Amino acid sequence: MDDRVRIILANGNLPRHVAIIMDGNGRWAERRHRPRIFGHRAGMKSVREVLEAAGDLGIPALTLYAFSQENWKRPRIEVEALMDLLRAYIRSEREDLMRKGVRVRAIGELDQLAPWALEELEQVIADTAGNARLTVTLALSYGGRAEIVEAARRLARRVKAGTLDPEAIDEDLLASLLYTAELPDPDLLIRTSGELRISNFLLWQIAYTELYVTDVLWPDFDRGAFLDAIAAYQDRERRFGAVLV
Repeated sequence: MDDRVRIILANGNLPRHVAIIMDGNGRWAERRHRPRIFGHRAGMKSVREVLEAAGDLGIPALTLYAFSQENWKRPRIEVEALMDLLRAYIRSEREDLMRKGVRVRAIGELDQLAPWALEELEQVIADTAGNARLTVTLALSYGGRAEIVEAARRLARRVKAGTLDPEAIDEDLLASLLYTAELPDPDLLIRTSGELRISNFLLWQIAYTELYVTDVLWPDFDRGAFLDAIAAYQDRERRFGAVLV
């Protein structure tokens, strides 16, 4: 454990759940006159470093926006390369995930993923199900609006079947039907690449989440950059809409 981690741990006030919009892979590659997939591959190292830092800090939950529903609109060759990269990442990291006690989950419309990628994903989810040190949720073929719509449909079906009184519907009930029901809402949302938008990510869950935006592109977002974000979070005073006196 390095000195900086010790200082952060001593300061307390650590987030329980950190969500990350991993943005900037394409721009990183373009600046080097390389194909976009080159940037996606480089970003795998950042995932590895962030997982290690989160584990060192004892942060129990991490959610990574890996592939949005909008990403399906990208060129077919890039989409297929991303599916291959997902499979390759899981294969290369499986032993390390087990060694570090990382549990892998996935949210989104997973049936849309390439079959070979989905098979590998389902296997690592099963293999790591008993791990408890850090839960890493991969948002794949994910859209925040679609998630809320699906929860609303499930409520509507129960109302139609006569098993749910519409007056009983509240925030807690709807939240229990979201993909992230077993996790606390994110305390901190990190977005790399400097873009100031949410990009349809965890729209319900981030109502009171602290936002941290950095100009660092995802492939350059290393352990130190993650610790910077955590330190910035520690300096903030969360109010949840209230006035503190």
